[in-house]
Amino acid sequence: MRQGCEEYLKRLGGMVTVTEIPEQHLPQNPSPAQIQQALSREAKLIRDKIPPRAFTVALCIEGEMMSSPKLAGILERAAQQYPCAVFLIGSSYGLDESLKREAGLRLSFSPMTFPHQLARILLLEQLYRASSIQAGGKYHK
Repeated sequence: MRQGCEEYLKRLGGMVTVTEIPEQHLPQNPSPAQIQQALSREAKLIRDKIPPRAFTVALCIEGEMMSSPKLAGILERAAQQYPCAVFLIGSSYGLDESLKREAGLRLSFSPMTFPHQLARILLLEQLYRASSIQAGGKYHK
């Protein structure tokens, strides 16, 4: 997966930066309260990394599923109004509800749950596909 991410980052030519936050450690069988506390701590760390006026996309299972051309169009329109786009991929417990509420878009790749490492490569591939669509290239077909 790491090699796949590196390949798409190379193809995107520096247009994308990946930023990770430290993993919040939880006990073996955390309670719902412990999970919520960890998600809240993660949300604060994430907010500290989001640039001002960014278009924020929360990847979450309850988000909207869409075609690659539709995503490309949304990103193209967002680029006209916002200085950058930030995509949020949660930990194994997802994202804090407040981050999802604040996002300009909630995006889902599938009703299935994926590990965040796999979600990252899927996202990078879709960003590359969107850039190809926007440039009128053939990769997306």
